Amino acid sequence: MDFDIIIKNGRIIDGAGNPWHSGEIGVKDGKIVEINPKIKDDSKKVIDARGLIICPGFIDIHSHTDWILPGSRGQESTLYQGITTAVVGMCGEGMAPIPEGKEEDFLKLISKIDPILTQFEFPYHTFAEYLEYNEKKRNSANLVFFVGYGNLQWASGQGGENRPANPVELRKMKDNLREAMEAGAFGISTGLIYAPQVFAKTEEIIELAKVVAEYNGLYFSHIRGEGATVLKAVGEVIEIVEISGCAGGQIAHHKISGKPYWGTSKETLSLIEEANERGISITCDQYPYNRGMAGLMTALPPWVREGKNEDILDRIKNPEIQKRIKVEVTEGIEGFENWIRDEGFQNMYISTVTHDNWKDIISKNITEITKIKGFSDDFDTFFNLLIDNELSVMITIQSMGEDDIRRILTNPYQMVGTDGSGVPASFSAGAFHPRFFGTYPRILGKYVREEKVLPLEQAIRKMTSFPAQRLRLQDRGLIREGNWADLVIFDPDKVIDKATYEQPYQLPEGIPHVVVNGVIVVERGKKNRKAPGKVIHRPT
Repeated sequence: MDFDIIIKNGRIIDGAGNPWHSGEIGVKDGKIVEINPKIKDDSKKVIDARGLIICPGFIDIHSHTDWILPGSRGQESTLYQGITTAVVGMCGEGMAPIPEGKEEDFLKLISKIDPILTQFEFPYHTFAEYLEYNEKKRNSANLVFFVGYGNLQWASGQGGENRPANPVELRKMKDNLREAMEAGAFGISTGLIYAPQVFAKTEEIIELAKVVAEYNGLYFSHIRGEGATVLKAVGEVIEIVEISGCAGGQIAHHKISGKPYWGTSKETLSLIEEANERGISITCDQYPYNRGMAGLMTALPPWVREGKNEDILDRIKNPEIQKRIKVEVTEGIEGFENWIRDEGFQNMYISTVTHDNWKDIISKNITEITKIKGFSDDFDTFFNLLIDNELSVMITIQSMGEDDIRRILTNPYQMVGTDGSGVPASFSAGAFHPRFFGTYPRILGKYVREEKVLPLEQAIRKMTSFPAQRLRLQDRGLIREGNWADLVIFDPDKVIDKATYEQPYQLPEGIPHVVVNGVIVVERGKKNRKAPGKVIHRPT
């Protein structure tokens, strides 16, 4: 047999958690067809992996790459990390379905996340059309799609209102969800701190999760609270999965936010373990940083965020409403993820803005900005940022403790996800989170090699076979004959992240080769123009 690729002289870590072994890997027609101590046949391409590790391609179980795809499909920031499959449609905020006539409303909604998307012209409306659209494009890595609960709210007519869906709207939501599942979606995701999802009742989510259960699908959730209410929020995920009967639940980017609550991961992880002991499949994902990232407007009380952008701006321009917000945030609102009170303005760092007058304060925190700009107090700065930039302000927020990060990282129910996007290497939009460029090499370099928090084989399992198992992908995530040849070749002595909060657009080191579906996409540390990625449909 003539192979397309033979990889020689490396140490193979198969992704299952097993120790490494010597061997050569033969790849043909996109798949691993032979693993042997020596392969005698010829090959079009030979990769010498001497001194390097060969492992399965990393599966980013929680990604927002779908927000970037309309403008760029190169996915450099994630491919250079070794990510060969991105799971998208997370936090209840995807790119479909978009009913005819609602395109403009939806573009205004997502402009708060990525202003570039305001120029996007939708060539699809249903979820099936959305997947078909992506299948026709050249994708550098594989894509796995979930449908966002927020999309279903807007598509049904419920929109941004603070109320339950009426029977007609709920039926539309179920119909759109069923259409998405039949098209190949893997499940539904929620982002229960974001408006209008923050207004959702548990009972409504359970009704939708029952539809997901008909297809053996999954429920992924950015939970309702990650600080004061984190235990209740984790319990809600367990309740939704248990009552709906769906295949399992995933707690997105699990963390403990706010210094007063550090250490609570002991209890959240116990809840996850107890659920699994009772036969309820609950897992979580995590990125290894002490800051999160979100829209600044999420720091507003939920009632302020009701409706369209224009409604929200009208409210926060009102001096009387500003006074009310200050009082409520300071005194606390039951069930509200209160960043201003729990983290403080001094821990909220500006990542992106749209107004030129604010571009000089990128990477600075709001307390610093108050002094620079001469505002009366941090609340004044906060309101002016949102008003001048028409709500389109992204922040990183320092909220997590290292002990919780390590405890979650080493838990058997944890897997790795960036909560970022595959952006161009030349990206220059403000100061996005370094997780876009550094998540996987940071774990391999800092937490495995330098600090020995967990063994290399277990770290790789959390990046490969465990997320594949969660998604029921039987032909990815493991180095096995017959599996798709998604492969990463890295130097265990050199791999490390370089991205920082101040300079996040820096590529990692120590990952010279990445293979997607049997095609080399990163070779000797340089990405080529090949785009062999596939849209992966839910297994039936």
